[in-house]
Amino acid sequence: MNKIKVSIVGASGYVGGEALRLLLSHPNVDVVQATSESNVGKFIHQVHPNLRKKTMLKFTSLEDLEEVDLIFLGLPHKVSSSKIDYIMSKAKKIIDKGSDFRLCSSEDYKRWYDFEHPRPELLEKFVYGIPELHREEIKNADYVAAAGCNATATILGLYPFYKKGIVHPELTVVEVKAGSSQGGNKSNPGSHHPERKDAVRSYSPTGHRHMAEVMQETGAPYFAFSATSIGLVRGILMTAHLFLREKMQDKDIWKLLRSQYGEEPFIRFVKEKQGIYRYPEPKILAGTNFCDIGFEVDPGSNRVVVLTAIDNLMKGAAGQAVQCMNIMFGLEETAGLEFTGLHPI
Repeated sequence: MNKIKVSIVGASGYVGGEALRLLLSHPNVDVVQATSESNVGKFIHQVHPNLRKKTMLKFTSLEDLEEVDLIFLGLPHKVSSSKIDYIMSKAKKIIDKGSDFRLCSSEDYKRWYDFEHPRPELLEKFVYGIPELHREEIKNADYVAAAGCNATATILGLYPFYKKGIVHPELTVVEVKAGSSQGGNKSNPGSHHPERKDAVRSYSPTGHRHMAEVMQETGAPYFAFSATSIGLVRGILMTAHLFLREKMQDKDIWKLLRSQYGEEPFIRFVKEKQGIYRYPEPKILAGTNFCDIGFEVDPGSNRVVVLTAIDNLMKGAAGQAVQCMNIMFGLEETAGLEFTGLHPI
């Protein structure tokens, strides 16, 4: 099989760097170009120093894009949709890592992004990029919209329970704790080291945009969602309080999760009786494409606490996008994504 010719548009950010790290080592991929308007002519390793001796490619401009098999799109919000016709002319297949094509309805963009979508007719052409939910659609897709990081962690935790209709959705409470790389590589007052160091800062106690994706994928009419920045660089820990329509025991939850995810290559169940790693821990997932899922049943009520952990730059972004690419091109789904993480770290 000939290697897939791939370019990354908007490759200077953290997610672009992760995509390059993965694709430059992928056995079935030839990286043709990486664009960055602010870094044209610079070697990739000057922006992503971990890629020294991995490639001698230089950043190019978007206007110099060549035709390839697949483009990974990593442009800022509103830019992807404004450039989409040009991008489509350069590749038959596209994976957009941004937010412009994740939602199925232009009305949802008005509600959650205060954004009049310029190409609403294209929304139905993009498959939502969580393979555990949409593998069959992704297999036949030309266009995939990679899911948001907070949304990925939340959807994978909630979906089995919502699918079975066993929760009171109006009582669901979700708290996401996220590392600083989620904010990208552009500095702001909140990312300034003296302000960010050791901070535990609520940045979206209500109304987070990723709620739209969770509601779309789980069918939840609404739920409580809060997001907090913590002192990690990479990682998300999602904690969901689900109130069930009837009491369930541990064995019932195990059965539910295994029936949904038992054969999934990147889902791991974590629930030990002792030790510091008896629940999902984002720290040990750094650089991996895994989503670890755990839970605890409250014996005094119909509440179950579901926890998921991911690396926001991997399963929440570049890793999941590469997983989608593998499915789109009929490759082994785990190709280029076998890294199991480090411990200690």
